[in-house]
Amino acid sequence: MMWTGSRIVMGALVVAAVLAPLPAGGQALRVGQAAPEITGERWINSAPLAMRGLRGRVVAVEFWTYGCYNCRNVIPRLRDWHGRFERSGLTIVGVHSPEFTWEQPYDKVAEAARALDVRYPVVQDNDFAIWKRYGVRAWPTLVLVDRKGVVRYRHIGEGAYEETERMIRLLLAEGA
Repeated sequence: MMWTGSRIVMGALVVAAVLAPLPAGGQALRVGQAAPEITGERWINSAPLAMRGLRGRVVAVEFWTYGCYNCRNVIPRLRDWHGRFERSGLTIVGVHSPEFTWEQPYDKVAEAARALDVRYPVVQDNDFAIWKRYGVRAWPTLVLVDRKGVVRYRHIGEGAYEETERMIRLLLAEGA
């Protein structure tokens, strides 16, 4: 097989995805499990949050990095859900787990959050501690947690917005 330019690029992307920071021993979190803690490094748009302090609220935990095009594409939908459902009991927490070292500095993450109009809380996860607790393997990954602190939904990548919103509405209605 001849390796053309596009095949080389695709091969490099596959290798990069496989070699991305994988959780050491971390396994993908399954629906029905208790949600791990979201405590991490510095916070943007919020004082530090903890899962135990969010009991009684539906929590959307979004793993992203500002240099990821796909992550940036999800932000408008997250911003919309934050605006429409926060008062009904939804808390969105962005977990910024950087793909590259240039995405680690706090001031760059804070500036990216401002530039992207991220209005919900964001925690830095430079050491991938939260990423590992949740067993995440790709950007973006969204995990929905019910009011009791149980994982009820997980989506990797862009899309499935209608399905995700249906689940958000269902989880909000459960506690109403």
